[in-house]
Amino acid sequence: MDVFDQAFKVVLDHEGHYSANPADPGNWTGGRCGAGECRGTNWGISAAAYPQLDIKALTLAEAQEIYRRDYWDKAGCGKLPAALALLVFDAAVTSGVGRAVRWLQAALKVPQDGVIGPATLAAVEACAGNGFRLCADFQANRLVFMAGLATWRTFGAGWARRLCELPFEALQMGVAS
Repeated sequence: MDVFDQAFKVVLDHEGHYSANPADPGNWTGGRCGAGECRGTNWGISAAAYPQLDIKALTLAEAQEIYRRDYWDKAGCGKLPAALALLVFDAAVTSGVGRAVRWLQAALKVPQDGVIGPATLAAVEACAGNGFRLCADFQANRLVFMAGLATWRTFGAGWARRLCELPFEALQMGVAS
């Protein structure tokens, strides 16, 4: 099983199956509660991000294709060590590719342009041997952002649990380098 397949399985375990909770802005085609139609989220693919899709009928294979193309590849996860790739991939899924990459760049203390380029990759390589600190800083950036969201009161306990579980799941994929 390659790194993407492992990461996809982890993210899918967190995302679950079909849900149409009207309190979740991601379930609405307009991206906020009450805006557009409440079509839900399936396999973690939301109506807000993909308003043109029939979310309820989305197959696992279609979801996997979307995850690879729109999150894994766009966030440059295939160029990262496995443990870090999982964290960045999960953040891209939950909060957007640009934001996930900027959190990584902030943790690396490099310019935050939201693109995994040569400077970001060189900074990741320079962290070899101290990857645990990088992963912790990355997760801290995520937590601060998520705790500031208006929906934290409703979904925060589940998000916090996810953020705490991910580093342990990342270790199972490979030692953070």
